[in-house]
Amino acid sequence: MTTARPGGGVRALGASLLNQVLAETLDPAYQQAADARARRTGATPEDRGGVRLRSGRSAGLVAVTLLATGLLLTTAYNQAAAESPGREEARAALIDDIQRESAVGDQLAGQLEELEAEVGRTRDRMLESSDEGQRALEELAAAEAGAAAVTVTGPGLLVTLADAEPEADDDPVGGTVTEDPRGNVRDSDLQLVVNALWAAGAEAISINDERLGPNSAIRFAGEAVLVDFRPVTNPYEVRAVGDPGGLSAGFLGNEDVRALGLVSATYGLRFDYAQEDELTLPAASPPELRAAEPAGKEAADAGAAESGAAGPSAPAAASGSGVPPSRTPDDEPEPAP
Repeated sequence: MTTARPGGGVRALGASLLNQVLAETLDPAYQQAADARARRTGATPEDRGGVRLRSGRSAGLVAVTLLATGLLLTTAYNQAAAESPGREEARAALIDDIQRESAVGDQLAGQLEELEAEVGRTRDRMLESSDEGQRALEELAAAEAGAAAVTVTGPGLLVTLADAEPEADDDPVGGTVTEDPRGNVRDSDLQLVVNALWAAGAEAISINDERLGPNSAIRFAGEAVLVDFRPVTNPYEVRAVGDPGGLSAGFLGNEDVRALGLVSATYGLRFDYAQEDELTLPAASPPELRAAEPAGKEAADAGAAESGAAGPSAPAAASGSGVPPSRTPDDEPEPAP
């Protein structure tokens, strides 16, 4: 856009506007407001210049602060990016170690089973040669059956418990699933089912191929259910060998089982049962043999033999066997206050 000069000629408005913007860094309206405020407060032009100088210094400090913050963030990001490959390598190495050690453990467990089977066959051959050995074998078989140390196969009842399935609305795109803890199977639920099956006449019971013996325990640790200190995962299959009809009638007639069915329907847990013609339950791990005897019994017996009279044995601090007693987590002493 152009306009005519008073004396003739043409003047460019764009050039004059650019010159004005470059010459006047402060908008005239802001300048007028600043002058009016200075007149009211009695500030001199030198004071106003000092204010502008201080404002410029503050802006410089802000710029320096932002620059330093940016440098720190950049340095932290670079360090994290540089350490990330190292963390991934360490994690991969740990996974490899776990898999390698697990494979070694499985191999040793297989060798142990083969050796135990060989020892059992050799023992049976030696005992079968005499009548006394036959009676010992019969007693041993009864003891192994009572300790759940042998594999059992027969008809029975299969009970399945599983956590509630998440609803479709609980898993939006890009979101997370909110789980209700009341919809998860707990150790008390499995204990209830197992006790009801024992009461109904079950001869042998297992949970996810973990055979239950006389000293078995079902516990809850964090988010995992432990059977004899071994974790079992969802879904939980409880197999019970026995008369299918009697097991079913006794199990369903249990009041606690009916209450568990109501809880399962309320919170969406899976609770199924079915009669099976053939179930196979593995043998439990050999139990740890523990025996108790009065402390100091040998010394007391020796003293009584010398004196010719038997008396009560005196208590002692240790049994003197040289073998420390076995311990379980339940035997740990309470911490001192």
